[in-house]
Amino acid sequence: MPNNIHTPLVSIITVNYNNSAVTVALLESIASNDYKNLEVIVVDNASVEDPTTLFTDAYPAAKVIRSAANRGFAGGNNIGIQAAKGDFLFLVNNDTAFTQGLIPGLLAIFEQHTDVGIVSPKFHYFFHPGIIEYAGYRQVDVFTGRNSMIGCKEEDKGQYNTGGTTAYAHGGAMMMKRSVLEEVGLMPEIYFLYYEEFDWCEMFRRKGYRIYYEPASLIYHKESMTTGKNSVLKTYYLTRNRILFMRRNVRWYQLSLFLLFFAFVTIPKNTLRYLLKREKDHLRAFWKGVIWNIKNLNLNKESCAV
Repeated sequence: MPNNIHTPLVSIITVNYNNSAVTVALLESIASNDYKNLEVIVVDNASVEDPTTLFTDAYPAAKVIRSAANRGFAGGNNIGIQAAKGDFLFLVNNDTAFTQGLIPGLLAIFEQHTDVGIVSPKFHYFFHPGIIEYAGYRQVDVFTGRNSMIGCKEEDKGQYNTGGTTAYAHGGAMMMKRSVLEEVGLMPEIYFLYYEEFDWCEMFRRKGYRIYYEPASLIYHKESMTTGKNSVLKTYYLTRNRILFMRRNVRWYQLSLFLLFFAFVTIPKNTLRYLLKREKDHLRAFWKGVIWNIKNLNLNKESCAV
């Protein structure tokens, strides 16, 4: 397939962490994909065992980069971004599965619009085909610091088959143009896990670009296979980064309202909930996330960038 305007080189980047079997399944999915002008990069985030041979057996042309340390979701992707040569970069979770037409559908958005920062496809749950996970995101509420995915857990009856702009891309599958990415900069690594793609979308927006959702492209997602659906790690980073995101991305008076809500609603509610459920590990993780922000009050937007 020639490298021209209609079939540009697309660099697919995925991050692996002690989940080789899941990543192998993704690579096999990519191998059977209908778009062939690809560069496939797997960043291994310091897994216990070297998975290189497994990955190259599944996709012989794959470029496997082993990080000396676990740099989290953002850091792992940034390693791949810096090594990529494609005109377009497609960041995908290792627990996803491609469908035919996925990449051409996303590329078409860049031909239709000049203001595309990031575009994400429609997501279905891998283990529940036909059930939507993502059809766009709602804006993070400046009062609660929370938001939700459009269409989540609904049966797909075509009700979200009209694409367009959305609040945020889905971190599990994000395509962007190299030239735009070079203008915006890398994903902020201060988050390590969760909320980094939201912050990144805000960075794209501040440069004048918009975030798109494209329902003509579909990807399947196995969801939370790395951290677990109710992991202590997830509790810590969701708490820590919810506060951090608000600190970095809302005006001072909006941040004041959020902090009041968090102090008088979120903290008492979550503390009581974890106590009643006797989930002491989650309680400690929640408070650890809160305390991290108190200890790092001096962080500003610039120092949080990497």
